[in-house]
Amino acid sequence: MRPAFGPSAPLTPALYPSAVYAIPDLDALDDIYEKRAPGFIYARDGHPNATSLAAAINTLHAAAWGVVTGSGMGAISAAVLPLVGQGERIVAADNLYGKSAKLCRELARFGVTTEFVNPCDPAAVEAALARGAKAVLVETISNPLCRVCDLSAVAALTRRHGAKLIVDNTFATPVLCRPLDLGADLVMESLTKMIGGHSDVTLGYLGGSDTALSVAAESAVSTFGLAANPFDCWLTERSLDTLDLRMRAATANAAAVAEWLGAEPAVKRVVYPGRADHPDHALAKRQFPGGFGHMLCFELADREAVNRFMRGATQVPFAPSLGHALTTISYPDGTSHRFEPTEAKRRQGITPGLVRLSVGCEPGQALRQKLTEGLAAV
Repeated sequence: MRPAFGPSAPLTPALYPSAVYAIPDLDALDDIYEKRAPGFIYARDGHPNATSLAAAINTLHAAAWGVVTGSGMGAISAAVLPLVGQGERIVAADNLYGKSAKLCRELARFGVTTEFVNPCDPAAVEAALARGAKAVLVETISNPLCRVCDLSAVAALTRRHGAKLIVDNTFATPVLCRPLDLGADLVMESLTKMIGGHSDVTLGYLGGSDTALSVAAESAVSTFGLAANPFDCWLTERSLDTLDLRMRAATANAAAVAEWLGAEPAVKRVVYPGRADHPDHALAKRQFPGGFGHMLCFELADREAVNRFMRGATQVPFAPSLGHALTTISYPDGTSHRFEPTEAKRRQGITPGLVRLSVGCEPGQALRQKLTEGLAAV
């Protein structure tokens, strides 16, 4: 989408904020609707910035098609809604992001049931699939406790039982993992996070290898009002140029910080797939040869200790999201999983003392100094 101006051309993509597009006649209208010719009609159905961004992320994921949505939850909705109907079932990981789990439970109002299972237990996944399911929803690396799903193994099970595998790849990004290569049918990303990278957009992406799934996904985006804003798409396409650099720098920082935190006396435990004490460390080494990601958790004594840490770590913002260029703190018990049942949170290991770090790209020594100030307050 970079038109030429004489012998020159703009170095950055153009921004197209138009909500509607002028069409010369009815024949041209029909050609656009029937996809015999390229073009746009109404921004809820598609616009140049969403198309350009989707194409760029398709390349990163080696996807045959992709759509951009107004949020990560919009992308999950666009994946799930076309696949299930009244009387049908979903199998979902029992450690999903809180709002993803809530979406699955909300589908019960429309006659769709969800069975939550441990995605790290292939026998449990297969037993649930044997009872019938249209789709399986998992995360590459779970939010917040960084459990790793064996995507190849789960993909083989879903194929055997005729279901579709949907993978939320937000924590890994296509820099560390491409789920379609491992057998997933659909991959989604919350572009709000590391792909956007600057905490200034709210977007999602859904892509796949089977073009037969694209029509239903595009229809869901339009029908349910899940479309993306042109300006956010424009900002995110800008961020793709530095995604690999940012992700690899943040991943290296996270690995170093995880080891450093493990030796701090105020820290009860550290959760990071790159550590040998992580339950999925061996799988993570195999599935993520480029590194273990920028997300980690550590546990302090209780909620009050977390409060003291946050008040002392004045240079590390408490921001209940992730993927900023600099490190941020979150508190799963009161933010991402706030409305999850207490029993479900404690089963996963989400305690009142758990802190989640989205590690950024700042120099490692500067980051440790920031965190030291917080731990000193504890």
